[in-house]
Amino acid sequence: MNPDQLAYVYIMASSFKRLYIGVTTDLMHRIAEHKSKINPESHTAKYNINKLVYLERFTTITAAIQREKQLKGWLRTRKLDLVISNNPLWEDLSEDWGRPIPPFQESDLKPPTTFRQ
Repeated sequence: MNPDQLAYVYIMASSFKRLYIGVTTDLMHRIAEHKSKINPESHTAKYNINKLVYLERFTTITAAIQREKQLKGWLRTRKLDLVISNNPLWEDLSEDWGRPIPPFQESDLKPPTTFRQ
């Protein structure tokens, strides 16, 4: 692993709140693998776990693995509380990944607010 490479612990969920906790150093690639069901026999593919709902970033893979093990040891209710406290609407944090970014338009800017003294 590149010493400057970050590591991630992530939680994915299905629409029925079935969870999967993983660790990776290539988050975008790993999430794409889950979403594309690259391994049809995997837990995420079988239960349609395809939404990234939580993630943490670490400077070492060792720290990330340690945190992954900690989270996996938690009761389900505590895991749900963690997701809800950070992502109460259970939005897919990776939903816009890979989509083109629209070009900047000056018309998108709002005029500055003026203050009276």
